[in-house]
Amino acid sequence: MGAKQHPFYRLVVADARSPRDGRFIEHLGYYDPMTDPVKVKIDVDKVVRWLQQGAQPSEAARSLLKREGILERFAETRKSTASA
Repeated sequence: MGAKQHPFYRLVVADARSPRDGRFIEHLGYYDPMTDPVKVKIDVDKVVRWLQQGAQPSEAARSLLKREGILERFAETRKSTASA
């Protein structure tokens, strides 16, 4: 998304067989690198729910989730449910 010289990214859940900018299942958040500070808004509950269902994030999405600390929270919840 965005325009020339102004990138704007959406974090979505999509089927691997759908085109890159095509149909998606659910919108999870966005990333706007042009603001200062960088604006990131991600619905953590939705992301964790999709990860629990087996969704595999792309490399770009994985780095964004890691930077926001969401992957660490997901790993902690998985450890706590596995030990219980």
